[in-house]
Amino acid sequence: MIDTGTADARERLEAVLGVRRLVDEAVAGGPYDSVEALAATVDAAAARLSDAELDEAAGAHPRIGETPAPGSLSAGEQAGLGRAEEGLDAAIARGNAVYEGRFGRIFLLRAAGRSQQDVLDELQRRLKNDPVEEAEEAKQQLREIIAMRLRQVFGGRE
Repeated sequence: MIDTGTADARERLEAVLGVRRLVDEAVAGGPYDSVEALAATVDAAAARLSDAELDEAAGAHPRIGETPAPGSLSAGEQAGLGRAEEGLDAAIARGNAVYEGRFGRIFLLRAAGRSQQDVLDELQRRLKNDPVEEAEEAKQQLREIIAMRLRQVFGGRE
C-alpha cells in the first residue's frame, strides 16, 4: 500500500514529478495498492501536460551532461552515461546551448540506459524538430523519466 497522504510521500512526489498539478492529482488519487497503480494515475495526468507544465518540470532537472547534485535522482540516471569524454562533453554542452536557444527549455531525455554518444545523437536529431513536435517529444521523455523514478522511489513501499 502506498499512502500518498503523508508529508513524506508528498515530498517524494514533488521530487519525482516536478509539476504541482501532477503531485496534487497523485495525492488525491491515493492510497494506491501498488506502484503500478500510482504510475498509471500519474501517467494519465501527465498525458495532459501543458507547455507551461513542461517548462515547470524542466526547471527541476539539471542539464544532461552536467554534474547533477550528489544523491539526486538525476545523479543516478546520468551515472550510466559513462566516464567523461572531452569531445563528447563539449559537443553535448554546445548542443544543449543550441537547444535552449531554439526551444527555450533544457533538453529532457531519459538518460538511464544511454551512452554519451546516444545522448548526443538524440540531441542532434531532436534539434531538427519544429517547436510543437519537440514539445510533444519532451513531454514523452518526461513521462518516461517520471515512470522510472516512481518505480525507483516508491517500488519498495508496497
